[in-house]
Amino acid sequence: MLEQERIQMMPVPTPFDGYVEKPTRVSSTCLVSVQRNRYSAPCKLVGQWVSTRLYPGQVCIVAGDIVVASHDRPTERDHIRYDWQQHYIPLVERKPGALRNGAPFADMPAPLRKLRQGLMRHAGGDRIMAQVLAAVPTAGLDAILVAVELVIESGALSAEHVLNVLARLNSSPLPPCVETSLQLKEAPLANTSRYDGLRDTDEEVTDAEEIDHA
Repeated sequence: MLEQERIQMMPVPTPFDGYVEKPTRVSSTCLVSVQRNRYSAPCKLVGQWVSTRLYPGQVCIVAGDIVVASHDRPTERDHIRYDWQQHYIPLVERKPGALRNGAPFADMPAPLRKLRQGLMRHAGGDRIMAQVLAAVPTAGLDAILVAVELVIESGALSAEHVLNVLARLNSSPLPPCVETSLQLKEAPLANTSRYDGLRDTDEEVTDAEEIDHA
């Protein structure tokens, strides 16, 4: 009977995209308000009007026709949902001081919080931390966390050290050694005096050119 009925059945339509949409303005702290809760949006949209789409378990922020942010909807009120990776890294690149009292970065992974705590003890530490966070979108959070943990173990806290460790982790492995029957009979010796001879020759030529030019 099922095979006979399938001939007469209609195809299943696309599921209904049901949500409540309202316009709102992005605040100076990159937040939008939806039913007494606040959600972060990209910092480039500060002061602009966007649309919020309220789903049963999700809140989406739409600029134009593009969904620029998506957050889980809390069951209670007066909550704030931050996404520091997607929405606040460009801000700290321009204003590193926002890291000192920045609530969006309070839920960073433990290695990043420990690195920030160590860097903030020194002048310019906020700028160094901003450089580390700026590498997250390109290198990925997992790779940055591994590099930060290794840097913390070494005790040399700096953005350059983190990036160097990250480069070593992502570098391709060395090629295997090629076996050969050739053997080195005379080891090469370091003879820097050879360069002194070349330098004297160059100086004589230069002096001659100057005399001829004069």
